[in-house]
Amino acid sequence: MTNTAADTRIPATAPVGPRISAAPSAAFPPLSTTVAGAPGGRGLLLAHGATGSVLSNYGELIPVLAASGHRVVAPDYPGSGDTPRATAPLTLDALADALVAEAIAAGLETFTLIGFSMGTAVSVRAAARHPERVTGLVLAAGLARADAHITLWMDLWLRLLERGDYAAFAQARAVSGFSREYLNGLSPQALSTVLDPDPSLPPRGSAEQAALVKELDTTADLPGIRVPTLVIATTRDPLVPPSHSRYLADRIPGAEYAEIATGHLPMVEGPRKWQELVEGFLARHRL
Repeated sequence: MTNTAADTRIPATAPVGPRISAAPSAAFPPLSTTVAGAPGGRGLLLAHGATGSVLSNYGELIPVLAASGHRVVAPDYPGSGDTPRATAPLTLDALADALVAEAIAAGLETFTLIGFSMGTAVSVRAAARHPERVTGLVLAAGLARADAHITLWMDLWLRLLERGDYAAFAQARAVSGFSREYLNGLSPQALSTVLDPDPSLPPRGSAEQAALVKELDTTADLPGIRVPTLVIATTRDPLVPPSHSRYLADRIPGAEYAEIATGHLPMVEGPRKWQELVEGFLARHRL
């Protein structure tokens, strides 16, 4: 759950570093983007979750994907990593378009999108708006639209951020992000790290990103998806229950469905299984 600046600390088989894109507008800042892997590798574009970052969501996966012959492009959203905070509310269209622009700027003509949490909606919208670019989708712990349960969590996060109550915000993210089994298995020292109230730990753009979760809706996009898709449900997820993943899989034509017994953060609770699912799908479809 803790997020720090990414980019140069993520190892890869080819030079990795932050690249700042040209600002699309005054309200939507230039994105800091991690690029890894050989320039001629098969393209992958990563979309992280709300209140997350490239490092926290994909830090361990990027070098694995780069080593398997992929060219990986991973932008940080406004207010995450080294990307400046937005000065206006985020929109799903603008975020999807900005990520696609980063992939193109990094030399990818086509690519598979890997989305986590809110990043699944970003990925679906990118596929709907840029079908000529997108060759596949991996959607983990995702949603098409927030229900009352998720909206209440986002409202709580936003209220705590507005009050500057970072101790309670860390507690709320821990309870919503991790499974009970994982939390109960943590040592006192590890639990203390998870609950660190340091206000510099949550991404600066957490409020704008949480607000977007409340507003996004990709339900109309799903039937039009025409690329190989893997939907991964996190079955112990207290934030985005697996019913949301089943909804995605049922409405995307031909989608594959898999489950992983973790809370909302499979890269933390089950990193090996998470990597196996992603790599296996990419290999099966030669993506």
